[in-house]
Amino acid sequence: MVDWTESYRPRSLSELRGNNKARDALREWADSWDDHREAVVLHGSPGVGKTSAAHALANDMGWETVELNASDQRTADVIERFAGRAAMNATLSGSASGGGAAGGDTASRQLVVLDEADNIHGNYDRGGKAAITELVKNSGQPIVLIANEFYEMSRGLRNACQEIEFRDVGARSIVPALRDICRHENVEYEQAALDAIAEINSGDLRGAVKDLQAAAEGRDEITEADVVTSERDKSMDIFPFLDAVLKEESAQEALQASYRVDETPDDLTKWIEDNMLDVYDAEEAAVAYDFLANADVWLGRVRATQNYSFWRYAGDNTAAGVAAARKGTKGGWTRYGRPQFWPSSNSTADEVCQQIAEHSGTSIAIARRAILPFLSAMTHHCKPRALTVTMAAAYDLDESQVSFITGSGESTKKVSSIVQDAQARREDAIEDHAGGAFAGRETSADAESEPEQEGEPTDPIDDPASESAPDEATPDDPEASESDEAADDQAGLSDFF
Repeated sequence: MVDWTESYRPRSLSELRGNNKARDALREWADSWDDHREAVVLHGSPGVGKTSAAHALANDMGWETVELNASDQRTADVIERFAGRAAMNATLSGSASGGGAAGGDTASRQLVVLDEADNIHGNYDRGGKAAITELVKNSGQPIVLIANEFYEMSRGLRNACQEIEFRDVGARSIVPALRDICRHENVEYEQAALDAIAEINSGDLRGAVKDLQAAAEGRDEITEADVVTSERDKSMDIFPFLDAVLKEESAQEALQASYRVDETPDDLTKWIEDNMLDVYDAEEAAVAYDFLANADVWLGRVRATQNYSFWRYAGDNTAAGVAAARKGTKGGWTRYGRPQFWPSSNSTADEVCQQIAEHSGTSIAIARRAILPFLSAMTHHCKPRALTVTMAAAYDLDESQVSFITGSGESTKKVSSIVQDAQARREDAIEDHAGGAFAGRETSADAESEPEQEGEPTDPIDDPASESAPDEATPDDPEASESDEAADDQAGLSDFF
């Protein structure tokens, strides 16, 4: 049997169901590509039409397509050989790659589609991330990246692309699509059956079409009884969950939504706390923070006792409590951000935690959760400066790492000067703890540069004075005093604190 999801894939953007705003933004990106020459990321839940929109756009524009998806081995070599060749050079028909600012023949272009751009990892895709980022920055052809989770992509890749979000397709958009398919397939239907399929799939148009095909197989008519009415076990993404808690749902509905998110109450608390002030006013936030504080108490008991049954109480406060603090529903769209101290694809965050763990003698998990937040609070925007220098010296941080912890711009002179002062402090500490080793080398070098005096012995073996008390130093001996002072100090970097 032919797969209906392929047979009825939209051939034009005008046939796309739902996501009208995203559809219009994608068309505008394509029409103005000569002006900006940037790639675009289409991100959202599976089954909402991202890949279909990319191919429909190519049909509308008359562009050829080159697709590289997760089933391919996406190493740097493969990306350069296939997608890179298409993006940089000639089209399949042999015409020159399109046009520069002046335009050129837009019909001769190729649309490079890189599916599952958020799922490149491990040795299997060695070099793939860097190759895609380089390809996006230097492409001479339009590129569309497809991702389920926008923030699972590397920061460099995100910053190099425009972003268009595809939201879940509502039941009101799914039902007409199912109705059209039934008419084309000459299948009679009960309206209640189509409504049930749309509700079961909860925003997943592709899943709804698959369920429709399964229900219609071997039948000329679909009734409500033919539809599996039990709701499928479908998890909710984090961003729709945040909308449910902070904007739309009641306390009870928000709590039910928390059961469908593939995150622990500990993680959900951080997501909500980090994004709440973008939605709530001061009065709502004051009440919500009380619930978050209660949730944190229960999470502390979980960590102390390893009794994970306490998670339910943390979840009650995090989801239902925060939703109850809201006055009515909220409208509009909010750009939610990943919590700052979050294990993610952000390599800088991982490097910072590794540095802290190595110099503190702790695990990376403790560095991330118990040390990093306090360092950030104490050195916010590099204030006080002296403490920020001390921190950078203690953990041997570079500019990007200081910028990450303090929230300051990496390229600012302030961060650069702090790192320079920290490096100087580390060098001083190393010399102080060297026990005069550096001073000894300098004395030897000076001796080599001085001319020998006539009649003065140069070899200590030939010098009679060298046989008497070789280990005794005079009170005025600077090397001895420096060594004594170094011995009194603690070794290591503890004197930074």
